[in-house]
Amino acid sequence: MTTVEPPYSPRRAAVSEWLDVRGLRLHIRRWPRPGAPKLFLLHGWMDAAASFQFLVDALKQDWDVIAPDLRGFGESEWDAGGYFFAQYLADLDALLEHYSRDEPARLVGHSLGGNLVCLYAGARPERVAALANLDGFGLRDAPPEEAPERLAKWLHQLRYPEHFRTYSSFDGLVARLQAENPSLSSDRAAFLAEHLGEENGLGGVIRAADPAHLHVSPVLYRFAEVAAVWRRITAPVLVVLADDPRTLERLNLSREEVRQRFDIVPRVQIETLHDTGHNLHIEQPERLAVLLEAFFASSPGAG
Repeated sequence: MTTVEPPYSPRRAAVSEWLDVRGLRLHIRRWPRPGAPKLFLLHGWMDAAASFQFLVDALKQDWDVIAPDLRGFGESEWDAGGYFFAQYLADLDALLEHYSRDEPARLVGHSLGGNLVCLYAGARPERVAALANLDGFGLRDAPPEEAPERLAKWLHQLRYPEHFRTYSSFDGLVARLQAENPSLSSDRAAFLAEHLGEENGLGGVIRAADPAHLHVSPVLYRFAEVAAVWRRITAPVLVVLADDPRTLERLNLSREEVRQRFDIVPRVQIETLHDTGHNLHIEQPERLAVLLEAFFASSPGAG
């Protein structure tokens, strides 16, 4: 007899809010708790705010949780001009101006979002009370010799845009999510697929995001510039790294190199979450919630 796993039932229900930011309408997923301290969650590449549902459900303290779908992801509008990191930074600045104008913010970012919150904390140190970076360590340094080929590829992709892989059904996306996150249960994978995928109008399912995110950046990554910003961070910083080396290997980075990068940050605490891959907020939300709440409780002015 086959046992059918019941669907995932969120402990805290999210509501949708909308914010007009520099010509685009951004979708904000919020788990409101009136009077509770605000906690801002920033997702990673090819993700959306809904993937924080498991983490929100695992939090023990009262938080008013606010998580945007970054431009071009989830339900937020697409940008016809393409995507550059500085745009996400400006969007975060507008988000905090709207939701946390009168107090420094507590920020949590995963991957792309982790890089985003660290850069923001260095660019506007007075606006951040404390921040947690979840496996967001940047890219390898790109040598100048790569510039011509990078620009040529970017121009080619503008003329011949990339496209997402098509799945025959949401079940196909569920299988893909479980392959990417081996410890992800079927019920949670189905919940994620519902929010990270969408029907393409042709009988298939694709990722709910702008395919332009697949295009290379015409700007080379230089960690020396990132480091100059990180050194200006004044807020306490928690870095939570996954022990699975596959993401580091894919980016041609070593674990030692990543730790050396974070040594630049003045007030940093580094933790490793074991038995998890890059998407630790999806695979180990309960253990991650314990680390985050202990960190914010120990950060003066941030708890």
